[in-house]
Amino acid sequence: MNSDEITLQVEGMNCASCVAHVEKAAKGVAGVEDCRVNLATGRAAVKLDPGKTTAQAVAAAITESGYPATAGRVDEHSHHDQSGIWFRRAVAGIVLWFPLELLHWIMRLMSGSEPAWMTWAALVTSTIAIVYVGRGFYASAFRALRHGTSNMDTLIAMGATVAYGYSVIALAGNWMGLWPPQAIYLMESTGLLALISLGHWMEARARDLAGHAIRELMVLSPPTALRLDDSQEPHEVPLAEIRRGDRILVRPGDRVPVDGVIIAGRSAVDESMITGEPLPVLRDVGDEVVGGTMNTDGRLTVRATRVGQESALAQIVRMVESAQSAKPPVQRLADRIAAVFVPAVLIVALLTAAGWYGFGAWNHWPVGRTLGMLANAVCSVLIIACPCALGLALPAAIMVGAGEGARRGILIRDIDALQTAERVDTVVLDKTGTVTEGRPTVRAIAAVDGVSVQMLLGLAASAEQFSAHPLAKAIVAKARADGAAICEPQSFNNVPGLGVVAEIDGKKFVVGSRALLVEHGLPVTQDAADSGTAVHVGQVTDGTVRDLGSIAFSDAVKPESKAAIAELHRMNLRTLMLTGDTAASAGAVAREVGIDQVRAGVKPGEKADIIRQLQETGANGRGAVVAMVGDGINDAAALAAADLGIAIGSGADVAKETGGIVLVGGSLLGVGATIRLSRQIMRVIRQNFFLAFAYNVLAIPLAALGMLNPLIAAAAMALSDVTVIGNALRLRRRRTK
Repeated sequence: MNSDEITLQVEGMNCASCVAHVEKAAKGVAGVEDCRVNLATGRAAVKLDPGKTTAQAVAAAITESGYPATAGRVDEHSHHDQSGIWFRRAVAGIVLWFPLELLHWIMRLMSGSEPAWMTWAALVTSTIAIVYVGRGFYASAFRALRHGTSNMDTLIAMGATVAYGYSVIALAGNWMGLWPPQAIYLMESTGLLALISLGHWMEARARDLAGHAIRELMVLSPPTALRLDDSQEPHEVPLAEIRRGDRILVRPGDRVPVDGVIIAGRSAVDESMITGEPLPVLRDVGDEVVGGTMNTDGRLTVRATRVGQESALAQIVRMVESAQSAKPPVQRLADRIAAVFVPAVLIVALLTAAGWYGFGAWNHWPVGRTLGMLANAVCSVLIIACPCALGLALPAAIMVGAGEGARRGILIRDIDALQTAERVDTVVLDKTGTVTEGRPTVRAIAAVDGVSVQMLLGLAASAEQFSAHPLAKAIVAKARADGAAICEPQSFNNVPGLGVVAEIDGKKFVVGSRALLVEHGLPVTQDAADSGTAVHVGQVTDGTVRDLGSIAFSDAVKPESKAAIAELHRMNLRTLMLTGDTAASAGAVAREVGIDQVRAGVKPGEKADIIRQLQETGANGRGAVVAMVGDGINDAAALAAADLGIAIGSGADVAKETGGIVLVGGSLLGVGATIRLSRQIMRVIRQNFFLAFAYNVLAIPLAALGMLNPLIAAAAMALSDVTVIGNALRLRRRRTK
């Protein structure tokens, strides 16, 4: 948490009017400079002057406005609980409504009527739905009422109540002989609560997933560390007790607990979580190491330099949190309309009631006729205005579109990603594991005169077969694939960060970096491999080393990457590659696949900064809409900062959780398919919103004028649902490349 920015968890928000109310309450506190509320994640990012107010004061003001708020990171368990509650309500509502509704229409079609017991069954199921399923809507509506505002739940609660109450009164009056049988709308009230509960469950489910990226980052840091005392004895202590200057022992296979400087030892350190590059890097005395990285094969003593919130890992966590707290764009259209729609409908209902009462009095109608017309018109307005179709407009399209995407290996985690996907004009790609395979493979083998390639490969594989180093695994895999002879070494000694020394058939061989051969007496000569990462093979005789040759490696480009980039260019999208690799290596990959521009040697924090620069200035001085494609933890902040985060499914879990869209197969061909599918889904969502509101705009005036009775209003409401769902189902007939 920054000193001038805090994150609050806010509960009870469900629409634009809630967001506006929370922002207004926060900004009303002296010392608050700005407040950005994220409805999807339930977070409020508040900028404040710490000398004038506190997080607790802002949280108290928001709580007082009717939305419970607490300082700190979002409670993921509460989101999970809310998801479960709405899921149970949705299931209960559908079970109570759909079977009876289906039987009702079957009986109508077959005989034109329905048995009397069905009406009483509808009364029982509707009463249960009002009490159990409707409880959440009523609580939200009453909470809004107490604080002088309204939300979508206000209309839902009122519509269900009017339909239920009207029906109960109609049944009771008929049972007591006061009037003939009247139309009832019990099943409509149950169906309304069931379908909107389904939408609330989807929202709660999205919130339940929002904090996973942070959790995956946090677990990279070990909970304890081995702190050395004055006598060099290690003692396991909680990580929170480590202070700057403490000496930490890091054993082979352990994660480095804190940022620090090596004061003793040498080892290859896997820094892929920071750099995204798969090869461990040799770290020696005086070199810096980063907390969360993996020590592979040597014993290190590290002096802590940055601990707690100062560590690089903590900074990455903050970057991801900051990017996630930005206000999402996807719900703005619906929320803006809903913010006006809800109070407007209530005003129309009140005006309708007053108008019909006055009209009846002016024409000297009997009280019964006046109340009947008043109830008819007001009930019709509220029923037809119930935002059932609006509640289905987005979820229906998402559910169908997401199902079609899943068939193609495209998982849509965040619906907010869809709105920006269709506007993307720049695609930024990580290199390792995204454009390339993400693992080293043997590129070339150079043997000196008198040594065959097969012999060199077999010797190297024999020496390296027991090593866990990625280069060793690549050598062994190549030897087995080429049928080279692999022998059992008589002795094997791993030299941390440099390579191995092995005895094979009574002869001593060194396999590793040029530095390892130099240590054993090989004069410094030009590498046998021209470029790239290389492993050298030498034979030790009488204290000198004979250079036998070298094996060069590269990170192979994925077979489909070139075609995927070509597809993006056909869609008029600009491509840019960001990587922590060298300029030479990155440039070669970019030229091979046809990427427009390359930025090499980029650190994780810089990736997010470059994304923001592109969003501000773009390629021609105009802001770009950026899609980031990556697979590593080092891409997490950039994925969160981009307008659209597309995570490669084969990568680190944190990248998958941060990305709004996940490509399960790891193929770049999914990027173009994702953008095309997203455009189709957004087109259907807009059509659904138009259909949902068009019927309201046309039907509400007719209902207010008494030209629609509640039965027709309920039928129109049901028809709008069918129309919206049917339009969404058209996505199943579309095919994305």
